[in-house]
Amino acid sequence: MDVSTRNPVAESDEIDESDIVERIFEAVIEQRLPPGTKLSESALCDAFGVGRMRIRRSLLLLASREVVELHANRGAFVASPTAEQAREVFEARLALEPNIARLAVQRATEEDIATLNLHLEMEHLAHKERRRHDAIRLSGQFHTLMAQVAGNAVLLRTMKELVTRTSLIIGIFGAPGVSNCRDDDHAAIVGAFHTRDAEKAAWMMTQHLRHIESHLQLGAKATDSVDLVKLFAKP
Repeated sequence: MDVSTRNPVAESDEIDESDIVERIFEAVIEQRLPPGTKLSESALCDAFGVGRMRIRRSLLLLASREVVELHANRGAFVASPTAEQAREVFEARLALEPNIARLAVQRATEEDIATLNLHLEMEHLAHKERRRHDAIRLSGQFHTLMAQVAGNAVLLRTMKELVTRTSLIIGIFGAPGVSNCRDDDHAAIVGAFHTRDAEKAAWMMTQHLRHIESHLQLGAKATDSVDLVKLFAKP
């Protein structure tokens, strides 16, 4: 049966748009979907077992989050930032994140610090067990967790967007083997929480971001192709 003419009664058992959006979003964040990848509607229909309208609505939602770019007569593609956009993203992160780290140290409760420590343990284990996708996901979550501890909803939303864009940037410009962050850098930043040294946390965050940016190759271009059905289809 053509998935675009699927029986409406069966739709109730299908995955909904929010789940499709989150699975594609996670694949981008974890760098399993390289920037510039064409998101074929027919392949996504096969992968998720849904009709074209559901896929189109999902792609529109992803476009609203700037994870996907929609091109007339060409289709949908994973967003592909330029070298100049990459520089702008890191400029924005350097302007915001040291202050986020400073606020987080000032406002963190003992429970917040325990949460950060637990997150570090998960990151360390993912690196130790060479679970690259988990390590990438957790490294991005560390930065949004910092914004959450800082207690500013506007900064948290902004950081989520910047972390997503950074993952796209590293997918294009990252040197071989480079992931979003080094977990020992994160451990050093959390160490400043234990001593309640807000200025040290801000300084270390600055050094951490500069380290990530320095390992980008702002002239490279991702060219990997992806089998969307294999990537998203359930075993």
